[in-house]
Amino acid sequence: MKKTLLAEFTAREGAEAEVARLIGDYALKVREEEGNITFDVYTRAANRRAFWIFEVYRDEDAFQAHLKAPYGGPFNAALVPLIEEDASVLTFLDPLTTNP
Repeated sequence: MKKTLLAEFTAREGAEAEVARLIGDYALKVREEEGNITFDVYTRAANRRAFWIFEVYRDEDAFQAHLKAPYGGPFNAALVPLIEEDASVLTFLDPLTTNP
């Protein structure tokens, strides 16, 4: 089953450009991961400091491989002082299934 999540955080006042640069560089690496399907980065239209990342991985194993990637730790270490939260807020998503 695919692993889908939404990561969100808010850049500190004046740090928007640096956060955008960091997440842009990180996104290029994540998108090259074998198990990554989607890594789309958004900012909220009404608040350019609010970042949302929609991520989809092939399965749990691919997500765990993503967490162990050598560039993840340095990215998070650089990001944390630039955002308002203690870390990215992760929301894991399941597909909606409906019965006809």
